[in-house]
Order: sequence, then structure tokens, then C-alpha cells
Amino acid sequence: MQLDRLIRDVPDFPKAGIVFKDITPLFASADTMKDMLRALVEPWKGENVDVVVAAEARGFLLGPSIAMELGAGFAPVRKPGKLPYKTLSETYELEYGTDTLCIHEDAVAQGQRVLIFDDLLATGGTVSAMAKLIADLGGEVVGCSFIIELDFLKGRGKLPGLRIESLVHCEGE
Repeated sequence: MQLDRLIRDVPDFPKAGIVFKDITPLFASADTMKDMLRALVEPWKGENVDVVVAAEARGFLLGPSIAMELGAGFAPVRKPGKLPYKTLSETYELEYGTDTLCIHEDAVAQGQRVLIFDDLLATGGTVSAMAKLIADLGGEVVGCSFIIELDFLKGRGKLPGLRIESLVHCEGE
């Protein structure tokens, strides 16, 4: 499986100087999607994952499927004002600004084992905010799964002690 050759670089998106990693070409083929899903799920089999948590919007593309394959529930993490029930929120830094994520206060129960999924690990801000929300709810993060990891941004450094599995590693911009 050579996912890296299907990922499209889009320069200057969402702002000048950023090279956006576009994963939409990965969804053009059912076989590619099946292979990618299998590869994302395989490292977590036997880890007794109770809930998969993923952030909008690209995390939603595969998060529920990963959860179903693992026999787990799914909990969305969204921007403020997008979830209808009571939420907890966490503000964090992006490589190009700040943002806030919210999760329903009952999305993760005390002691539940949680897998965080996102399409991309960049600076680690989004995932560290998600891990903080999960901890605040009493959950235990068993690890993090990504399609792409931008190694040059050293996002792993913001996730000490967490197991990280990434399908594609990008060494440079």
C-alpha cells in the first residue's frame, strides 16, 4: 500500500506558507479505502478500545469505521457551538493560530479506554487538546492513530508517553 503517492500537496492552504496534505484522493478507490482502514485498525486490535474519538472534519471520515471495526463506540470532537449537549472545551495552538475543541460531557465514561484518531499529526496541538479532554472526562488514552505524520513538525513531542501509529511519514514540507 503506497498511500503517500496518493496524498496531494496543496501549497498556501489554508494560508500562505502552509503546504496542506489533501487526503481526498485516498477515497477515490474502494480498495484503497479498505486497505487504509485495515492498516489503521490492525495496531489496535486486542487493546480493548471502548471509544474512538475523532475531531472534525477529516477525522470524521474514518473515525466511525475504525470504531466499528474495533467493536467500540465513537465520540465526535467539534468546534464550539456545534455539539447540541453540554460540553467540555479546550483551547490549543495550531501551526497557524489557535482553536478550541469541544466534546460532550458524557462522551467518555470514567475508566474507558480511548483511541484518538485524526487524519494528520502536525504540531500535536489538536491531539494534545483531545487527550486533555479525554483525561478530564476520566478516560484513558490508549494511543493515537493517524494517516499522515509530519515528522519535521515534531508533534510527537507534545504527546509524551502516548503510543502513536502513523501510516505515512513526511520528513519535509
